[in-house]
Amino acid sequence: MRQIDHFIAGGAAGGASVRAGDVFNPSTGEVQARVALGTSIELDRAVAAAQAAQPGWAATNPQRRARVMFRFKELVEREMDSLAHLLASEHGKVIADARGDVQRGLDVIEFAAGIPHAQKGEYTQGAGPGIDVYSMRQPIGIGAGITPFNFPAMIPMWMFGPAIAVGNAFILKPSERDPSVPVRLAELMLEAGLPEGILQVVHGDKEMVDAILDHPAISAVSFVGSSDIAQYVYARGVAAGKRVQAMGGAKNHGIVMPDADLDQVVKDLCGAAFGSAGERCMALPVAVPVGEKTANELREALIPAIAALKVGVSNDADAHYGPVVTAAHKARIEGWIQTGIDEGAELVVDGRGFTMQGHENGFFVGPTLLDRVTPAMRCYQEEIFGPVLQIIRAPDFETALRLPSDHQYGNGVAIFTRNGHAAREFAQRVNVGMVGINVPIPVPVAYHSFGGWKRSGFGDHNQHGMEGVRFWTKVKTVTQRWPDGSVTGENAFVIPTMV
Repeated sequence: MRQIDHFIAGGAAGGASVRAGDVFNPSTGEVQARVALGTSIELDRAVAAAQAAQPGWAATNPQRRARVMFRFKELVEREMDSLAHLLASEHGKVIADARGDVQRGLDVIEFAAGIPHAQKGEYTQGAGPGIDVYSMRQPIGIGAGITPFNFPAMIPMWMFGPAIAVGNAFILKPSERDPSVPVRLAELMLEAGLPEGILQVVHGDKEMVDAILDHPAISAVSFVGSSDIAQYVYARGVAAGKRVQAMGGAKNHGIVMPDADLDQVVKDLCGAAFGSAGERCMALPVAVPVGEKTANELREALIPAIAALKVGVSNDADAHYGPVVTAAHKARIEGWIQTGIDEGAELVVDGRGFTMQGHENGFFVGPTLLDRVTPAMRCYQEEIFGPVLQIIRAPDFETALRLPSDHQYGNGVAIFTRNGHAAREFAQRVNVGMVGINVPIPVPVAYHSFGGWKRSGFGDHNQHGMEGVRFWTKVKTVTQRWPDGSVTGENAFVIPTMV
């Protein structure tokens, strides 16, 4: 059976611990590999390698660091097909979606290739008599990333791309459920010319997470996962004196106004709610039609569209989505469907018990539609993270606006309308971090930044874009004067002023 090791100091490294985790093929339910679950011993080795390599990398001029990013992008594009198949085999998402996972990560690598411009400081000439002031952005030293299973290529690249480009060393702890692609990305970075020790991968569970959060040599930690864990990571990391950005869960809403293009809305909802089996923090699992007429028309249009969706194995080119990541997660999703029924929601389409001939042990959940969900229901309040779409009916615009604004999560939201005033009013007033206007999954492009509000995000900086550059650097400001020989020391004990 295939063994997945840590990637430390430029190569595969076995662990001191005998613990290991199963890596499944979600389409068959079979264990296909074992991944080492490390401890602080492996982390110490990675930190030592990072400490040895980082000063030289930070001293490398930004243009040369950018060239590594360019070469890495070329290598990933060369191996796009093999990476997508490897990713799909461990995660379960279909190949087209897996390619998108890799490509959205590469978008951030493209941004990181422009680091000579993005890392520039500021300069003021003549701030005082003969005095100039300038600032510079310097790397924080060693950063770490703790990433989830649902985007094993994109989210690691969101983190390590900007972090490494600005001159840091980076230690990645990917999800133990689908760890192979992150290791392969580290190998490709080495092939692109990155020095050994600058990007390393350590595997593990909570023990490794705690070791990262507690390690005194790690200056900053980026995390994406559930909100409860994000809050834990943020609190423990900050208590240890680290800079932390921790992105949590979501319950994104799609507001459907009466004037919306209903045919397009149905297509958008099916893709955003059921794509990747709903295992996306930017999925759109809640539809909020405004008015009973809109709600009834939307429901009737969704039923045949959902019936036309094809669930298949990850390498089925005709499948709209594949299995979920584990048997435990399948059971959790089906449990939430039952909870919704018990709470009074109307089950319109039931995806439980879905099986596929020849893959009876696969972790499949069929598309599910619940109507007449209310804000008091736990199935609405919590993130299901599966192929379940809920309809919560709103009598008017103000009610629809309050639903996402009052929800504990504030990651993303969308409004579907032809009315520019309604769209502008909604975007300005809604209490959510990312807004789509007739865009169902409003993930910003790489040169903007990604981040939610409320329990969807902990910390002061968002992911990638200039926010990422700011997170992975610290500002140093220099005030300088070059005396001409006539300056006296009579005011040496007075705080300097610019007058």
